[in-house]
Amino acid sequence: MALASQSHVNTFSSSSSPILTSKFHQFLSPNFTPNLLLSTECTNSINSTSNKHRLYRSDCSHRVISNRKARTVTSAALGGLLGGIFKGGADTGEATRQQYAATVQLINSLEAELSSVSDSGLRERTDELKLRARQEPQALDSLLPEAFAIVREASKRVLGLRPFDVQLIGGMVLHKGEIAEMRTGEGKTLVAILPAYLNALTGKGVHIVTVNDYLARRDCEWVGQVARFLGLTVGLIQQNMTSEERRQNYLCDITYVTNSELGFDYLRDNLAMSVDELVIRGFNYCVIDEVDSILIDEARTPLIISGPAEKPSEHYYKAAKIAAAFERDIHYTVDEKQKNVLLTEQGYADAEEVLEVKDLYDPREQWASFILNAIKAKELFLRDVNYIIRGKEVLIVDEFSGRVMQGRRWSDGLHQAVEAKERLPIQNETVTLASISYQNFFLQFPKLCGMTGTAATESSEFESIYKLKVTIVPTNKPMIRKDESDVVFRATNGKWQAVVVEISRMNKTGRPVLVGTTSVEQSDLLSTQLREAGITHEVLNAKPENVEREAEIVAQSGRLGAVTIATNMAGRGTDIILGGNAEFMARLKLRELLMPSVVKPTEGVFVSVKKAPPKKTWKVSERLFPCALSEKTSKVVEEAVQSAASSWGRRALPELEAEERLSYACEKGPTQDEVIAKLRQSFLEIAKEYKAYTEEEKKKVVAAGGLHVVGTERHESRRIDNQLRGRSGRQGDPGSTRFFLSLEDNIFRIFGGDRIQGMMRAFRVEDLPIESKMLTKALDEAQRKVENYFFDIRKQLFEYDEVLNSQRDRVYTERRRALESEDLQSLLIEYAELTMDDILEANIGPDTPKENWDFEKLIAKLHQYCYLLNDLTPELLATNSSTYDELGNYLRLRGREAYLQKRDIVDREAPGLMKEAERFLILSNIDRLWKEHLQALKFVQQAVGLRGYAQRDPLIEYKLEGYNLFIEMMAQIRRNVIYSIYQFKPVMVKDPAKTRKDGSNGSVPPASSVSSEAKV
Repeated sequence: MALASQSHVNTFSSSSSPILTSKFHQFLSPNFTPNLLLSTECTNSINSTSNKHRLYRSDCSHRVISNRKARTVTSAALGGLLGGIFKGGADTGEATRQQYAATVQLINSLEAELSSVSDSGLRERTDELKLRARQEPQALDSLLPEAFAIVREASKRVLGLRPFDVQLIGGMVLHKGEIAEMRTGEGKTLVAILPAYLNALTGKGVHIVTVNDYLARRDCEWVGQVARFLGLTVGLIQQNMTSEERRQNYLCDITYVTNSELGFDYLRDNLAMSVDELVIRGFNYCVIDEVDSILIDEARTPLIISGPAEKPSEHYYKAAKIAAAFERDIHYTVDEKQKNVLLTEQGYADAEEVLEVKDLYDPREQWASFILNAIKAKELFLRDVNYIIRGKEVLIVDEFSGRVMQGRRWSDGLHQAVEAKERLPIQNETVTLASISYQNFFLQFPKLCGMTGTAATESSEFESIYKLKVTIVPTNKPMIRKDESDVVFRATNGKWQAVVVEISRMNKTGRPVLVGTTSVEQSDLLSTQLREAGITHEVLNAKPENVEREAEIVAQSGRLGAVTIATNMAGRGTDIILGGNAEFMARLKLRELLMPSVVKPTEGVFVSVKKAPPKKTWKVSERLFPCALSEKTSKVVEEAVQSAASSWGRRALPELEAEERLSYACEKGPTQDEVIAKLRQSFLEIAKEYKAYTEEEKKKVVAAGGLHVVGTERHESRRIDNQLRGRSGRQGDPGSTRFFLSLEDNIFRIFGGDRIQGMMRAFRVEDLPIESKMLTKALDEAQRKVENYFFDIRKQLFEYDEVLNSQRDRVYTERRRALESEDLQSLLIEYAELTMDDILEANIGPDTPKENWDFEKLIAKLHQYCYLLNDLTPELLATNSSTYDELGNYLRLRGREAYLQKRDIVDREAPGLMKEAERFLILSNIDRLWKEHLQALKFVQQAVGLRGYAQRDPLIEYKLEGYNLFIEMMAQIRRNVIYSIYQFKPVMVKDPAKTRKDGSNGSVPPASSVSSEAKV
């Protein structure tokens, strides 16, 4: 014990304080009370008047020990800020239980009858339900009890899991189109399949949306088997799929997909140039897993598809050098709250002098945006926090999930500025082709619902923006987790020391510990400290080497004495089972042995040019497995793997297909396949051996107190803190949580205001925790401020995007009409007539007296627009226009006739070409002008912000200007398209290669192929 204590004291040799040494000895003593530190009277308190603020001291250890019986333990700092909020009077879901009790009883009453029905009988029942659902789509509610009972029976047979009554309640809440708040470990993945099955019966399709590819694949392979067993088709969308694969998967009854893939597929569909490129079918019903992550955390970031703009400029490198030389608060100021930077007068002067320009805002050079982006890259976008570097690429790290966002780039030149800062090759600049916010995207679903462990704190936002009610679903077993009081330090240094001590203390008792950090940098820093302290641990963060091991790291996080450091990644879609997950470990073992024999090697794309691509391996750390396999089991596994390799072909399967087959083998679904049966037998043998160890280990972990969660910083929302807490205490397990905070943490530093700054000056001691009611209130207030601030940002984004959304709907509807129409004649006649109206109004207004009509000017414009109207003369117009309306009708008639005449001319030269040309011209004009419109709206949004100073509402100004721009854009599309049609001249081109090709495949070879050129 003494040696262990000594080693930890040495870890923090930076502080030579004897107080700290004795404090650490107390911490590490197994007899030390769990209430971290004791509040004792202190002679050297800050001053006599501030007796509210007591410092925790432990130099009086002898007095404390001798008076141990008499002392009273006060709660450590912050008085359980979050724990207190959610303990007293929290909704446990009992009202929900009572509301659905009658339906649950009805479903349970069908269980005995269905258990005697054969597998094929269950599929027949599904066919009957399909028939009823398609005849009366409104009658789904009446089918619910039978549908849920069938799914429960199928789940028992396929997965060996019988959904609990509370899971049925969760399914009913989702079917009603509400958000179900279900605690971690309550089986949300299985819940989703209940309403998905019911709503898929109509044949219109169901989307189950998850936060990442791994979870989409896992859920599809795992619970998707239930729907497949019942005769429904289940699809999966993954990142690198082709359009054809996507289309097939979207046509399935139930499709598992990530939010970003679904959103981008929608945008790509609205850039498609032919019907064959479309992949998504109509929207019907959507279940969002981790709904708060997608609809709230990611709602601040719109989805954007960009196209290449001009080549990257050398300006980025110059700007990066200037930013590196500039000093904060001398040349520029930083507003961390708004994530913005401003140049000072000196900054402007120095930048202009270095660049030898007169004005940074000169529109020809636009140096200001380059300099500001370079400073943002330097101050606000930090390596290993906001992004990581892999090869020669800057990869964004998602601030909410801690995962790398492959393929995503910051817009407006910011990504290029970060590349210049890191001295990497700068990739092409981009221009927005299509964009949509998650809010407006998901609101397109006629029926939307979601589930998460933490939604109640954001219920007002769900209600106001999405019209979604949050319903708390009761837990299957009562929750007995203990949320300890928060511990607050003045400086981060003291906080990290205390975190290491806490981990060490728990580790000595054998309790597994999960530590939540907010960035890659922090997790690496803590990992270094733990290594120095001699504590074995695993790190789970966005670094590629750790991401690939995510599943195995989580599988052993509940093992005796396990220590896992994780960024927010551990907060989603993972279940930490005490003692370790025997079945998951068995599956990993079988995967490790099977995959190298059956998976086809792929030519992977690898970023680095210096190193060869790494060889794909499924090898898992031996430490993960609780024991070595016995000889008998090893032989059974070897035979099963050999059988699979000879039956499926040695190294012949794509990885995804091999994973699916393995997944099916590791479940309980009925199978006639001999190979699958052998693999299943070997899986059960491995699981049986592992279980003997994990069950024993679970007893020890439970006796020690279960999983202990350590939080190292408050997040911007109580909800994200609760997700971390929720890792512990699943399904009635014991557990505890404690947050360690410092007044230098970003959230308090940026949002804390003067009160917290004042306290930081008042408290001089860095490495001892602080207790103060005033501090508790100040921290509470800071977190509420952050929540409100980000809610306002999301609301503002939503309100501004609403303006764009109505325009986007109109443009995309027009585009889809052009794309899918067999014949565009009626649309183009409408374009021709409206364009004639525009020309007439521009040259002879409706209010112009007849004697002032300038026919010469009008005819000149018409001739310029369409050479087929060359016969028009002032006399001809005068005879057909006794009134302005008559003149308008005559010109509309001539415009219509000119279009039909042009169509006949082209069709005689090249039959069928006109249809293709019309479609191409409409789509390309819509895309080009919509792209320009998006750019224009972006500038308008920036400009209207300043009108607030003139007492004008920026949003109303934006709506008015946006509307005028939109009307002009729609007119421009019409004019451009009909002008291009009028001027269109097919050019006959000899193409011998094409002729040979067409002649060789048995079709009649044309004399020439036809290329078209719009003469504009």
